[in-house]
Amino acid sequence: MDDLYERDFYRWATEQAAVMRNKRFELEALGIDWGNVSEELDTLDRTEKRELRSRLGVLFLHLPKWLHQPMHQGASWKRTIETQREAVDELLSDSPSLKHLLDQTMQAAYRDARRDAAVETGLSDNVFPTDCPWTATQVLDSDFLP
Repeated sequence: MDDLYERDFYRWATEQAAVMRNKRFELEALGIDWGNVSEELDTLDRTEKRELRSRLGVLFLHLPKWLHQPMHQGASWKRTIETQREAVDELLSDSPSLKHLLDQTMQAAYRDARRDAAVETGLSDNVFPTDCPWTATQVLDSDFLP
């Protein structure tokens, strides 16, 4: 189990919470508050998912702005895009089992960021596709800019 903790924190936290919820342990006599411990582990896995969505949301705010406002493209926007990609990559490296949530998380993050991009650019939301126009491969590719 220590190996899983090192390889995939999200999966480890999820599995540990399930074990505790199902009371499959022999340490009950020690007086450990297993219910709250398992809830804290659930909170940790939710935190990982929220961070993934947040990082993708920042990416999806900046990628459409990059595409639709070429006159404002600059080092700051580019660095923000790079920073978010690096953070997503690190998160997925630490918790590879989050990858199975990537597509659905991208869609949710894109929907939220689409609205914000319209507000920040002053463009109609009709300019921005309803669904994310990019694949996960494109979004996370350090060389990709729309």
